[in-house]
Amino acid sequence: MSIWVKAETLLALGKRAISPQGGAIMEEKKYEITYIIRPDIEESAKSALIERFDKIVTDNGAKIIDSKDWSKRRFAYEIGGYNEGVYHIITLTTDSDAALNEFDRLSKINDDILRHMIVVRDD
Repeated sequence: MSIWVKAETLLALGKRAISPQGGAIMEEKKYEITYIIRPDIEESAKSALIERFDKIVTDNGAKIIDSKDWSKRRFAYEIGGYNEGVYHIITLTTDSDAALNEFDRLSKINDDILRHMIVVRDD
């Protein structure tokens, strides 16, 4: 999916992607979302949670490159009454903030997700 904007707007934002037809196109960026799931969640509930959040991202225009469990890790300090959590990582590409904003909004109100972080990948 591409978003077409005027070249002047894109240049003002510091973007350099220009289409051959003369219009400007927003560049697709690669992101990584890392989130920590409660360690005491049942395996079936964890799988459903991961599928739900993968679907939230794809329904909002992002393409998932990879979605995988990292491991269960011990925290340096207690988070939400837990000393450890299951880390899950989603690598995705998108040319819009809609998927990231929706993931951020819903993960903040989900009790099974203790923390999350969204970063732009440079590679």
